[in-house]
Amino acid sequence: MSKLSEEDIEKKLLQFPDWDYYDNAIHAEFEFENFKDCFSAMSRIAFECEALNHHPDWSNVYNVLTISLSTHDAKGVTNKDFKLAEAIENIVEPDEE
Repeated sequence: MSKLSEEDIEKKLLQFPDWDYYDNAIHAEFEFENFKDCFSAMSRIAFECEALNHHPDWSNVYNVLTISLSTHDAKGVTNKDFKLAEAIENIVEPDEE
């Protein structure tokens, strides 16, 4: 999978308003009602990650989930990252389709 240009990344980000591009990765932060809801979303995201064989750099503090996506083999952002970002969006904000 080849690394996307900055221009391509910025164009794709127009479809992902919760995400930003910096430090050679796309980043998002999601806030939930409580820790349980956050951890539940993380568990559902983990299944998607395994299915796509692509894993985020992520952390959570209480009810906030912070995610960074990049493709290490390509040394930058690829379509694989946007595919996972889309799956994440569908999990954390399913009503906004």
